[in-house]
Amino acid sequence: MSVSWLVVVLSLGSALAFAVSTNLKHSSAAQVPDASGLRVGTLARFVAATVSHRLWLAGIVADVIGLTLQVLALHLGALAVVQPLLVSGLLFSLLLRRRRGRRVTGAEIRWALVLSACLVTFLFLAGANPGTGTGDGPDRLPAVVAAAVGLTVAGACLLLAHRRRPAAGAAALIGVAVGVVYAATAALLKGLTDRAVHGPLVALTSWQLYTVIVVGAVGLLLSQLAFQAGPLTASLPAMATVDPLLSIVVGVMVYDEHIHRGPWSGAGLVVLMLLLGVSVVELGKVDAADPAPVDGHTAATRPGVPPER
Repeated sequence: MSVSWLVVVLSLGSALAFAVSTNLKHSSAAQVPDASGLRVGTLARFVAATVSHRLWLAGIVADVIGLTLQVLALHLGALAVVQPLLVSGLLFSLLLRRRRGRRVTGAEIRWALVLSACLVTFLFLAGANPGTGTGDGPDRLPAVVAAAVGLTVAGACLLLAHRRRPAAGAAALIGVAVGVVYAATAALLKGLTDRAVHGPLVALTSWQLYTVIVVGAVGLLLSQLAFQAGPLTASLPAMATVDPLLSIVVGVMVYDEHIHRGPWSGAGLVVLMLLLGVSVVELGKVDAADPAPVDGHTAATRPGVPPER
């Protein structure tokens, strides 16, 4: 049995929609009041300005499209397969940024090829045994442990980001927290889709639905804070690396998913994911000191947005 190409297409379509959303919301973050201090008053002004900003609203529309495709992919495929494929959103995002006047460098081309090769190889390994779990729902004890660890990691990252002065470092730390939240959201969506097949009433009365709404809202807020805290090339690689890696762990531990067969395939998968993470980080570091322009300005020169140090 091989990985369904419908799952691949849905995942790639979701990644493209999320990439469009990321670029729109990153542009929006550079045009609203600064919230880098994470104080209640500044956060309130930040949220009020963000939710009424046209670029952010357009990004939400793209998010809805991406989320719809992601939910379908998670229903048909394994969490440990769908989420790593969403890494391709980094390629789409960087391509979209190139259309805004930035040239493509040789390093970007090389790392983009490495990232693409990693994704193709991952599909090959996943195709060996893309199990979608036992079908009995998530294992409760591993789920509780994963939630506790994820909450601790995300909280620690936010605390460190609050004390971190270099813009890129703070953005990367918040990006890690966003990656954790995104992985949690995907896991909750996976559980919700498994319940939704039993009818809309079951879905409406499930705790996963209301939890995913809260967690999703937190993810939206944190992603905007990450975009404003520093360059996209600092926050996006952190998000794009933590989300798929953590999703594989959650898929295996919580949903009993299996995406490889035999010890050599397992070792190859570990090496592949490490290389995938390195390529994502290196691709995101290219031209990190040259943030994309926003309406003739950069995030570092917009009024109210602190310059990178």
